[in-house]
Amino acid sequence: MTASNLPVDTSVKPEVTAFFDPQTNTISYVVKDPGSNACAIVDSVMDIDYASGRLSHASADRIIEHVTREGLTTEWLIETHVHADHLSAAPYLQEKLGGKLGIGENITIVQDTFGKVFNEGTEFQRDGSQFDKLFTDGDTYTVGGMTCFAIHTPGHTPACMTHVMGDAAFVGDTLFMPDGGTARADFPGGDAAELYRSIQKVLALPRDMRLFMCHDYGPNGRDIRWETTVGDEREHNIHVRDGVTEAEFVAMRTGRDATLDMPKLIIPSIQVNMRAGQLPPKDESGKTFLKVPINEL
Repeated sequence: MTASNLPVDTSVKPEVTAFFDPQTNTISYVVKDPGSNACAIVDSVMDIDYASGRLSHASADRIIEHVTREGLTTEWLIETHVHADHLSAAPYLQEKLGGKLGIGENITIVQDTFGKVFNEGTEFQRDGSQFDKLFTDGDTYTVGGMTCFAIHTPGHTPACMTHVMGDAAFVGDTLFMPDGGTARADFPGGDAAELYRSIQKVLALPRDMRLFMCHDYGPNGRDIRWETTVGDEREHNIHVRDGVTEAEFVAMRTGRDATLDMPKLIIPSIQVNMRAGQLPPKDESGKTFLKVPINEL
């Protein structure tokens, strides 16, 4: 894929400000249109002390402070997928800053799958209506005067999307930094072969396109990093560099996934994030609870 046949102008270089959350190793982004004060917020974090069941918004408040200080107008709140390792702060940010909340259209598959896991009942809507926009593969949208587009990149989850904004692409959990490799594909609805094919879509973007990760864990003790390029991934990614076949990747990913524990926050994260960052409804006493399914994950 070359810059000339993309639906975006890759000469546009959005200003990208990253916010690292050390509790979950998540990176959130404020992406500013260089030609206006419009911005998008990608993959925000709501803080949780899981042991006490207490929620807070210090991570989101850092983003609000930045957006307010810079005089930005929030037009989009983007979720690259239904995260299993952190809770989204999108509703809190939307209340404070505005903007439309969007996710991939296959959120409905995730909602149906995990609605059953958590025994949510018929009152839990499984049609994606909790979100303002359900992106389909190839959808375009604008942030100010900057055209953006969404690429369906499933495999980690069915709803994963990569969002391309000018010369920057936000890949969610599809890829990690080159020395980190790739995300797992063993969650319900995940598929290693599908993940490989999705990654090839990302690696077909122009070699100098900037790629921004949703997570980094500092392999081998290096400093946390979150920005690389398509070319760097193609040359150096330890799992999917050029020359690695689909069969080789699937064998590696399947074997590796079998050794991994579930993410520490998967139970609260999925229940909240499949609701677009909202908490489950209160019970008759006015209290909110999260469920712990036994032997289901």
